[in-house]
Amino acid sequence: MDSRANGSRDDRSTLADLAQQFDRLESTVDDEAREQVREARAIAMEASQTTASVFGNTIKGFDRADAAEAFVGAIIFGIPMFVESGTLEAGAFIATHPSYLLATIGIAISIVIGLLYVADIQDVRITNPILGVFPRRLVGVVAISFGAAVLMMSAWGRVSWDDSWLALCQVSVAFVPMAIGAALGDILPGS
Repeated sequence: MDSRANGSRDDRSTLADLAQQFDRLESTVDDEAREQVREARAIAMEASQTTASVFGNTIKGFDRADAAEAFVGAIIFGIPMFVESGTLEAGAFIATHPSYLLATIGIAISIVIGLLYVADIQDVRITNPILGVFPRRLVGVVAISFGAAVLMMSAWGRVSWDDSWLALCQVSVAFVPMAIGAALGDILPGS
């Protein structure tokens, strides 16, 4: 059985077992070593609480804090794409090969799905999907990263919407790393 199936109950029982082992060890050593056991116990308990606060959480739903984390992650990964002319060149190439646009967007969404639900970075649960099918977190991360790409590339004058097809293709190139950044920004804090 997956240890996460029992959630924090397993974590509490593991910590309780660890505390009992430290108690037993403390009762078997002399006074000088007893202080070292107490210090080791304090360090172990502090480390277990710090680790559990970032990794190993069960993540459910998608709220404003998650959206903000996704936006920050998208922007951090997107800034290099906004200033690099290769983004515009790749977008121009994709504009001449429409099937590559679909592949680019499909790959980006596949990577986001992999990061959120497959890579096991965090225990991300799907709760209350949109229309009973689309996970809120996935839709939120993709929409936020794509919206941030449109907003930033437009605001920084990197795309001209006079040729909307070319602009869409160029924004889609920036969207790929921004979607990855949004997914990581959302799940790494562990909220």
